[in-house]
Amino acid sequence: MKVLISVDMEGISGVVHASETHPERYDYERGRALMTAEANAVIAGVLDAEPAADVWVADAHGPFRNLLPEELDRRALLVRGKPRPLGMLGGLDERTDAVMFVGYHARAGAGPGVIAHTMSGDVLDVRVGGRSLGEIGLNAALAGHMGVPVVLLSGDDVACAEFEEVVPSAVTVAVKESLAGAAAVTLHPEVARERLREAAAEAVGRRTRVAPLVLEPPLVVEVDLYSPASVDLATLVPGVSRAEGGRTVTFTAADFAEAHRLVLLLVQLASIRPT
Repeated sequence: MKVLISVDMEGISGVVHASETHPERYDYERGRALMTAEANAVIAGVLDAEPAADVWVADAHGPFRNLLPEELDRRALLVRGKPRPLGMLGGLDERTDAVMFVGYHARAGAGPGVIAHTMSGDVLDVRVGGRSLGEIGLNAALAGHMGVPVVLLSGDDVACAEFEEVVPSAVTVAVKESLAGAAAVTLHPEVARERLREAAAEAVGRRTRVAPLVLEPPLVVEVDLYSPASVDLATLVPGVSRAEGGRTVTFTAADFAEAHRLVLLLVQLASIRPT
């Protein structure tokens, strides 16, 4: 069997502030070490349950170059760098039997989630069929489009609750309790890793009982952007139009793979500053 572990950074135990997740900011090196250690705990749990499993790890935070390759469990393959197909789920394919989300965070506006956002600070919300989806829901739906269940999520308690709304039968591990956007009560990293290893083994065993998240097409997607200039750029993309209000663009996708690609493109366009 093949398992893909997608690892973000904001939901790692001990991480509470954006400065700890940015390559040029304070304490980033500690953050990436903690991130790598939690990835290793999940790899170990998967292999405890299925010693012959093919384990892939997708670095899924920011530049996608955070996990320390030399410190990662040598039994896993690392998907690193961007841009790449499928974004945070790089490495997902028809051979994948299960996906796990490690270190994930809540969607934009989901207070008091720790460092809650949706892909970037330039995006205020993404709605598919009127349903607000953050990175948790968007990536779960992308896996579901390929028929693959997401069987585990770790992060703060707000992220776990968000995941349980879209995949109620999966396993969650709350490694911290959010107090505010940049404050939490966190487990000791070693305790978090112990729980993650146990949960990963459990999730592998439950994979056939977790249904993939499938959103039926056609899909009407709305994206709220922070900057009016970003809306102007977005409307240059064929099929994307301005919705009512000054910050929203919309498009209709034939399937979720198409929807996901366009959302990723709009996020990148939103990062462009007008000259």
